[in-house]
Amino acid sequence: MSATETQSPIDRLLAIMAQLRNPDGGCEWDLAQDFSTIAPYTIEEAYEVADAIAAGDPAAICDELGDLLLQVVFHSQIATDDGLFGFDDVANAISDKMERRHPHIFGDRKTDDVRQQWEQIKAAERSSDGAAGALAGVALSLPALLRAQKLQGRAARVGFDWPDTKGPRDKIDEEMAEVAQAANDAERHEEVGDLLFAVVNYARKLGVDAETALRDANLKFARRFAAMEDRAGGSLAGLSLDDQEQHWVAVKAAERR
Repeated sequence: MSATETQSPIDRLLAIMAQLRNPDGGCEWDLAQDFSTIAPYTIEEAYEVADAIAAGDPAAICDELGDLLLQVVFHSQIATDDGLFGFDDVANAISDKMERRHPHIFGDRKTDDVRQQWEQIKAAERSSDGAAGALAGVALSLPALLRAQKLQGRAARVGFDWPDTKGPRDKIDEEMAEVAQAANDAERHEEVGDLLFAVVNYARKLGVDAETALRDANLKFARRFAAMEDRAGGSLAGLSLDDQEQHWVAVKAAERR
């Protein structure tokens, strides 16, 4: 029986990454990486997991989760090489956090409002880390729509929120008017940002995840555009806008049938 056959799957993966990062016989590319160069791949792999889930493909989900796990192992090995922390530290830290945030499961702290308890514990954690304010800890690197939604949700938890959907809906009309009244590019930039922020807020009040909704809208547009190209013989170039619109209407009608 080989050594790899006696290892657990995670130990095998850790050993593979350790060898890839080994200066003696390791991979030149892997050795050249650091946290910052690997971070974009980590983000990309998380999105590919989401794509596989959206496609409803279990085999692809399994494959993409493996790629995402590799990112965690890669970062952990970089940290090990630098004497900072290791994979076990990462696993223990998240285990500690999950037990700490679920005292009604792993302790004796019972509650009738699990969500409120979760938020109180997270707020205490942020405070102990030196972060202050309801919006502290919302990552700057999040996609803009997702970050807007999280900022608005945090503000809502302390009462800074519309009581219903009318306020956010009216705010969209107000921001659209301000976009139209913008006098220069800088003002248009600012007002379009305010408009997008208002749309995200309206979506939040409707219970719609803006990031997911826009991702689905992108997929729908790409699918319909490809169908338009097929109807037009492979390309829309050279067709009038009216002709292109006819193809668009036909594709939408075909989807409804």
